[in-house]
Amino acid sequence: MKTTTLSLMLFAGTALAALPAQAAGSLNLICSADVVICEQMTGDFQKETGIKVNMVRLSSGETYAKIRAEARNPKTDLWWGGTGDPHLQAASDGLTLEYKSPMLDQLQDWAKKQAEGSGYRTVGIYAGALGWGYNTEIFSKKGLKEPKCWADLLDASLKGEIQMANPNSSGTAYTALASLVQIMGEDQAFDYLKKLNGNIAQYTKSGSAPVKAAARGEAGLGIVFMHDAVSQTAEGFPVKAIAPCEGTGYEIGSMSIVRGAKNLDSAKAWYDWALKPEVQSRMKDAKSFQLPSNKSAEVPKEAPRFEDIKLIDYDFATFGDAEKRKSLLERWDREVGASAN
Repeated sequence: MKTTTLSLMLFAGTALAALPAQAAGSLNLICSADVVICEQMTGDFQKETGIKVNMVRLSSGETYAKIRAEARNPKTDLWWGGTGDPHLQAASDGLTLEYKSPMLDQLQDWAKKQAEGSGYRTVGIYAGALGWGYNTEIFSKKGLKEPKCWADLLDASLKGEIQMANPNSSGTAYTALASLVQIMGEDQAFDYLKKLNGNIAQYTKSGSAPVKAAARGEAGLGIVFMHDAVSQTAEGFPVKAIAPCEGTGYEIGSMSIVRGAKNLDSAKAWYDWALKPEVQSRMKDAKSFQLPSNKSAEVPKEAPRFEDIKLIDYDFATFGDAEKRKSLLERWDREVGASAN
């Protein structure tokens, strides 16, 4: 009897000792930003909170597809980063959860509008303008002219020099597609994309991959968000970022809690933490040069500023709509993707 009692006491003591670790919890996170910032954020959050983060890096389009496929039995708790359009689509499909963070009042107006427009099922965490980055050494060596406008990318001298992502998998490329439709009109935009296809060397899965290829000398130019081009410049590569002269769209990188999240408290903890100014100010340490959504966060000196760029009035509601997105992607597959090089 004494042995049994002692065993029970020892078991109880062991169980109580384990409680703090269990109380910290865990979080299943999909990160749709660059892998370097994904890893930095994950490490910082784990260190600060003790919550174990199981992080997977997927592009925005891939994440939306995964969350939709797992809707009845979600494997993901929180989706951080990536362009806002797929986040808005997930919100309209009821795949994400309404949550009003106590940090909302500290955010820029564009971040608040993202939250309001989604019924508080997503929120803006950063913003960045679309453009491209080109390898100055390759262009100089080949005698290529700096492309300053969307029209310049159709020049025959750029055949095989350009990479962009596939808009089915990449939020960056979908933003490019939606931006061109808003700038030119849908039919003219697809005429443009069909002509541009002749100069495309590769459609990548990831949105930032094209400018990384340009940085390594595997391509001349990548159509990307400008901050991704600036990141390569900061790494010491001969990459120059360009904002198109005709105007361009922009992203509101977003964050959403998945409906049915099994680790909801941990998801809310990350959500509030990721909106803090000190956390967003640290993003530059991972050479992530977006504009932060918290008004008190430090804006990296390298970040392309909206006031210096000709931005269109990007219609997030229309182009984040599930039917509109599906229609544009199907047309891209039919008219552009099917004849891709």
